[in-house]
Amino acid sequence: MLTSLLITDIVLIDRLRLDFGSGLGVLTGETGAGKSILLDGLALALGARGDTGLVRQGENQGEIVAVFEPGRDHQVNRILQDSGISEEDQLILRRVQTADGRTRAFINDQPVSAQLMREIGAELIEIHGQHDERAFMNPTAHRKLLDAFGGLGADADLVSKIWRELQDARSALATQKRLVAEAAENTEYLRHVLDELEKLAPGPDEEELLTRRRTSMMQAEKVVDDLKSALGVIDGDKSYLTRISAVLRKLEKQVASAPDILIVPVTALDKAVGEIHEAQAALEAAVRDCAFDPAELEQDEERLFALKAAARKHNVQVADLPAVRIKLLDDLEKIEAGEGRLAELTAAVERTEKAYDVAAEKLTKGRISTSAALKRAVQTELEPLKLGQASFAVHLEAVPEGSEFGRERAEFWVQTNPGTNPGPLMKIASGGELSRFILAIKVVLADKVGAPTLIFDEIDTAIGGAVADAVGRRLEKLSSQVQVLAITHAPQVAARAGHHYKIAKKASGGDTATTNVEILGDDERREEIARMLSGAEVTEEARAAADRLLSKAG
Repeated sequence: MLTSLLITDIVLIDRLRLDFGSGLGVLTGETGAGKSILLDGLALALGARGDTGLVRQGENQGEIVAVFEPGRDHQVNRILQDSGISEEDQLILRRVQTADGRTRAFINDQPVSAQLMREIGAELIEIHGQHDERAFMNPTAHRKLLDAFGGLGADADLVSKIWRELQDARSALATQKRLVAEAAENTEYLRHVLDELEKLAPGPDEEELLTRRRTSMMQAEKVVDDLKSALGVIDGDKSYLTRISAVLRKLEKQVASAPDILIVPVTALDKAVGEIHEAQAALEAAVRDCAFDPAELEQDEERLFALKAAARKHNVQVADLPAVRIKLLDDLEKIEAGEGRLAELTAAVERTEKAYDVAAEKLTKGRISTSAALKRAVQTELEPLKLGQASFAVHLEAVPEGSEFGRERAEFWVQTNPGTNPGPLMKIASGGELSRFILAIKVVLADKVGAPTLIFDEIDTAIGGAVADAVGRRLEKLSSQVQVLAITHAPQVAARAGHHYKIAKKASGGDTATTNVEILGDDERREEIARMLSGAEVTEEARAAADRLLSKAG
């Protein structure tokens, strides 16, 4: 609950501290005393948009500090934990508004964004007034309230979970269908290209091997004639080898007769003949190496041309053609696997649709039953609020296609008078009626859903007498389950409060005025209620009437 509010230099407030207790607290005061300033300041601490007009004239900045004790099991603790904010027994929201338009937000003295402050503030306080029924304007809120009243939260969460799974399954199926369709268009082409590569059967490093062989054969073609000519010079009847050999044989016969003269030239000639024989053998080997089949050269050139043409077609290097073949095989396998995957995804969608139908049907039945129970509960509260001729109902509109929230939309409908057409709460009920309808709903749902602190801003406007007393009774009943603060002009409401705060504007010198709030004791409270009954001049009759109201309420 809200335990205290400290406001410094906001509009007409220089410094004000308010401590709040559990149960019902009321704030009263004359029109213009500054009740709206308190709400504006509190709203700023809850993350509302900043406004330079809030800063007290002549000051550089204003500050609002709201202190709460939410309890360890409150939802807000999860948000704090997710946001990395330390959890303490007290939750302190502080907002600084500067005169130049900037604002700073702090939670437990840690700087935070205004968005996070709004999110946390929404979990702590609800503000209701004739022109601020935000929680009741959106049918989405009606659905949440209905589910909370019927304890359907787990069923609703399951429907939402299955719906998201269904959307994911449908999305995956649609994607797979598109991929399969696109792949089907390419299947024939892929098979044709793969068949070409299968027939070509490019080998690893084949281009390099063929290039070397082609180069070698072309080089051999150029030198083979010269090699044969050289071999012809050495070999044959009239070759130099034959003539030198003949001379060597003649000289060898004469060595014995003149060794000193012939031994050296004979040895040299013998060596020369040996080397010429070696050269002959080398030339013969080279000629043999140059031997090739021209058809083989032509075949290798055709193979190289085919490989390079295939590489250009696939925009790769010749060495990468085997990898292209593997990829084509993989693509075809994926197409075949994709068709199997398509069948799996189709079955998954069908299973999830059935699961959604079961869960949504259960939720629908629960909502139909809960709608009747909520109608009875709220209807019971309308009579004491002098709305006995009115009726309340939950209008369920079917959503055949389903949604994340089930197969129906829920909206609160009312009928204010017999014979009139029922319609949405926000369109049918007048200002005073709307406030009482909201109060009745809040009383019924107080222990089911909502923030631990409710603020009602003059929801008793345009009502009085027995109706105002009935509103006071409902607020008192509501305050037994949550903290309730009511800004009111109705003495019947004020008389039922456990805590009474009086807002007053006082002159503080010159033309300056300040707004102050004081907690009233029994005597001051009696006097304030008498003022509310009689106006500017408090009479003894008003005091007596105040005593009766307080006695009746107490």
